[in-house]
Amino acid sequence: MQQYLRLEEIKLALADDESLLENKILKILNCKKEDIISYTVVKKSIDSRDKHAILFIYSIDIDLKQKSINLTKPNLLKHKAKYVEQFLYEIPEVPPNPMRKRPIIVGTGPAGLFAGLALARAGLNPVIIERGKAVEGRLVDVGMFMKGDSLDIESNIQFWEGWAGTFSDGKLYTMINDPRSKYVFEEMVAAGAPEEIMYKAKAHVGTDKLRILVRELRKKIISLWADIRFSTCMTDIEIVEGRLVAIIVNWGERIECDTLILAIGHSARDTYEMICAKWLDIVQKPFSMGVRIEHDANMINRSQFGDACVSPKLGTASYKLVTHGTDTRTVYSFCMCPWGHVVAASSENGRLCINGMSEYRQNSGISNSALMVPVTPADFGSDHPLAGIEFQRKWEEKAFILGGSDYRAPAQLVWDFLADRPSTQDNDIKTTYLPGVKMTSIKECLPEFITAALRVWLRDLDHKIKGFADPKALLIAIEARSSAVIRITRDKETLQSNILGIYPSWEGAGYAGGITSSAIDWLIVSERIIAEYLK
Repeated sequence: MQQYLRLEEIKLALADDESLLENKILKILNCKKEDIISYTVVKKSIDSRDKHAILFIYSIDIDLKQKSINLTKPNLLKHKAKYVEQFLYEIPEVPPNPMRKRPIIVGTGPAGLFAGLALARAGLNPVIIERGKAVEGRLVDVGMFMKGDSLDIESNIQFWEGWAGTFSDGKLYTMINDPRSKYVFEEMVAAGAPEEIMYKAKAHVGTDKLRILVRELRKKIISLWADIRFSTCMTDIEIVEGRLVAIIVNWGERIECDTLILAIGHSARDTYEMICAKWLDIVQKPFSMGVRIEHDANMINRSQFGDACVSPKLGTASYKLVTHGTDTRTVYSFCMCPWGHVVAASSENGRLCINGMSEYRQNSGISNSALMVPVTPADFGSDHPLAGIEFQRKWEEKAFILGGSDYRAPAQLVWDFLADRPSTQDNDIKTTYLPGVKMTSIKECLPEFITAALRVWLRDLDHKIKGFADPKALLIAIEARSSAVIRITRDKETLQSNILGIYPSWEGAGYAGGITSSAIDWLIVSERIIAEYLK
């Protein structure tokens, strides 16, 4: 396997040209240009702690003619030099067997798509079912809803092809240190994602490019002899002696199946109810709930980059904030969308929830982030496995009514929120949210422990980013679907649920929390399934 020398903490000033990297490498290694076969940037991040001396920080993999050098030299220790092996993700091929049943994947989010790709490459000819439309039709439905048409519960921002990830910021960074991420990014680039996702520390695709990516992944999966069926909803499952034997789709068609991959999202509430009734083992799980806050994007850029914010090299600024205290619960920023949009993410009639997204070019002029507060099963008021869903529904219904019962979102200026007074409608208020906002007092659609925490910690966050609690900053409610409120349990070895043949994964099953981690989780599950077919 190919070995590379990795160097970290290589720094360039904002004014430096990236071509200077080569000279930096030669100096660190004390070698000549001809000693290097090639080098590749594997990570690039921004250090803006000193606004007067912003730096780009690189990690570099180097292919050297001399494959063994002394890593204990001071200059190499300073740059954390180490040898790394190129990771090559290989999917074994399963010999044809006309007697075996085709595996079925439920859902076409990142987990379902990457599971489908892996199983198709293994020669298992999976069938992927999706209750909603392909992304092309879904875009039309979402666009009409944002313009004021009625909500289509079968085609919206939460569902279907691509799921909520298709209408998101497209963040790809993850805390999971798994070499499979390289394979995931390579497949995304091949499907249309920008090549910079391979090395940028805060990789961002954008909802516009994600739509293309989803479509191209679908085409690739189908070309590998898999089937994708849209407008096909799994409405029941058949179990005999603790093992899956068939699924029912669209309330009538029966499909024999002994391998079912549950790649559902965290808003698949009717599916949760069905599988709970079938005695799949489901446990409650904590999640977070809160609001979105919108700021002038130029203010955020200046707060993060200072006067250097005008440099095109820096792009749009993001932030990650968290508070710590003893009197109230933590407040933290989540899914920050630089120069993005707040979007209507409702999937049920009479219930309102919101989310954030941004396009690749990030040009809305307003940045937003969720401000989230942890919610525990103790808050649910019941020990029923699905009590967290009812907790979400309760507050989403309040938000729907408070917003005017037409999917406008309740909103309040920060200075009014902190003073505990309702905001009034003002034509000068700027927001990206469609179908629009209704100025009010958002405490009416939030649990008291969330409003209490936000009132305490908004001022603290203003010390971390000057202007964060600006009087004209806008709070929009309610973001209630940060993650699944349940976990479908699975065996640590087989990765199957208590019903044999059912493999739960992804965010909807409580095992991942983003595009990259979801794809990785399903690759792991797919590996286990392929191993079973190879026996």
